[in-house]
Amino acid sequence: MTASQPSDRAVRTALRQSRDRSWEGDAPMSLEEVAAGVHHCRRCDLWRDATQGVPGEGPDRARLMIVGEQPGDQEDQAGRPFVGPAGQLFDRAAAQAGLPRERVWVTNAVKHFKHELRGKRRIHQTPNAGEVTACRWWLDAERRLIRPRVVLALGATAATAVFGKATPIGANRGRALQLPDQSQGLVTWHPSFLLRVPDERARDKAFGELVEDLRLAWKLAG
Repeated sequence: MTASQPSDRAVRTALRQSRDRSWEGDAPMSLEEVAAGVHHCRRCDLWRDATQGVPGEGPDRARLMIVGEQPGDQEDQAGRPFVGPAGQLFDRAAAQAGLPRERVWVTNAVKHFKHELRGKRRIHQTPNAGEVTACRWWLDAERRLIRPRVVLALGATAATAVFGKATPIGANRGRALQLPDQSQGLVTWHPSFLLRVPDERARDKAFGELVEDLRLAWKLAG
């Protein structure tokens, strides 16, 4: 399911939510409404410099949800998650793990691309705690509607969004942690972290751990 072209009704609902800020009493009733809401969201200021919001995509009853940090430059332009260099590395790791991407829901903790301009280049910036908290409303809506058995957080920002607190990757990867909705949560390295590791041996080790964690997540999702 890819909600890239929401219906007029979903857009009207999203505009009302954006205008009225009725976040507690007007929760999205469908993934289509989530997608429309992400595009029109004004809960923080990241929308001002982004091309568009980037909602999650995948089957609407996916057993496994993968949560990244935020859209990158290519995701911001395409309006789809996990299509840039980190997404391509994720696809390679998923293939080695036997995890079919088309059967999982992929999304981000923050739905707009946070960056700074350096000349003509847009350089990634890590979302702050306020931005993660503001956008968690959409992530929680995705989880409530999809009801995945397992949620795998890629990187520290996603882990904070999923667990509601700092959850160090090195100390917690490789084991399932119970979430309040009774689903199981896992954490692992974000593929973009691997792209920045300068030492080849350390990079290969981290990639192998990412593959292991993807394999475990898919096994637990059953």
